Amino acid sequence: MKLFYRKYGEGPPLVILHGLYGSSDNWVTIAKKISDRFTVYLPDQRNHGHSPHSEIHDYESMSNDLSELASDLKLGKFYLAGHSMGGKTATAFALRWPERLSGLLIADISPFANKDTEHNVYYQHLSVLKIIQSFDLKSISTRQEAELLISEKIPSEKIRNFILKNLQRTTGNDFAWRINVPSLIDNLENIIQGIDSERYIGHPVTGFHVIFLKGEKSDYLPSEDFISISKVFPSAKFVSISGSGHWVHSDSPGQVIIQLLELLKGH
Repeated sequence: MKLFYRKYGEGPPLVILHGLYGSSDNWVTIAKKISDRFTVYLPDQRNHGHSPHSEIHDYESMSNDLSELASDLKLGKFYLAGHSMGGKTATAFALRWPERLSGLLIADISPFANKDTEHNVYYQHLSVLKIIQSFDLKSISTRQEAELLISEKIPSEKIRNFILKNLQRTTGNDFAWRINVPSLIDNLENIIQGIDSERYIGHPVTGFHVIFLKGEKSDYLPSEDFISISKVFPSAKFVSISGSGHWVHSDSPGQVIIQLLELLKGH
């Protein structure tokens, strides 16, 4: 699949992958601030942003999309970062093609299946997606009307803002969602499950700098997962971002930038 992407700066290549409901827009501010140190590529993952839609949405297909993009751009070895769903895509890529990476940063997500939390996370996201699907966009004439409707059903301002970034005007001046809501619902179990760590324990991935960021107020990267992550990525460094929730790049962009620049010290 040919992904839409944005490009900023000069220097060694860095690809940053957004999370569920997100898009390349989410990382533009950070990309511009590090554009003197990296050439930053911000793709929209499949079923998000300006990239194509598909009935298939899993980490094998998304890591294949990234591989195709990197090959098309002739990146050679590159740095890779990902947040949430993007962090799982980045991990899947690193496990399949470690020789193509110069460094890896995973922002506030455990990439591996966690049976203790999967059920709750699944239904949290299913509820949000069902709310998005329930909107009659033909009845909405202004963005303000959409904001009012969504505020009645989704209390979190941060989640609302991420979702509303996906609302676009069509050529007929109607509203439509950029995200492929039906496909995300159908594939939600794949998205939440992530990667089976047992498959990779005993086959550690080495050769580049690895950083895992944990939002202090988030439970998407439980500390008990550090052990299994370290068995797969023995050089992994775990950094807690104080005062931050799950969207670390939005809550604490300065701290995320510091850690992205730390990747360069790995070589």
